[in-house]
Amino acid sequence: MVLLGMFSGIELLIIMFIMAIIFLIPLIALIDIVRSKFEGDKKLKWVFIVLFMGFIGAIIYLIVGRDYKIKG
Repeated sequence: MVLLGMFSGIELLIIMFIMAIIFLIPLIALIDIVRSKFEGDKKLKWVFIVLFMGFIGAIIYLIVGRDYKIKG
């Protein structure tokens, strides 16, 4: 059986899994940004980066931005 005209069941599940990952990574990054303390306006800058750049912005934050958090 073909769902949505061109995808079978397993293909649709794979696409849904990838879409969930693309949605969840920025959400996790935003939650981490909001819960953390940053110096000055760095928190606002990271929120805008993740919101406007989406998945790529979230990956950049998770790799680079976590070093800007205030420890302690």
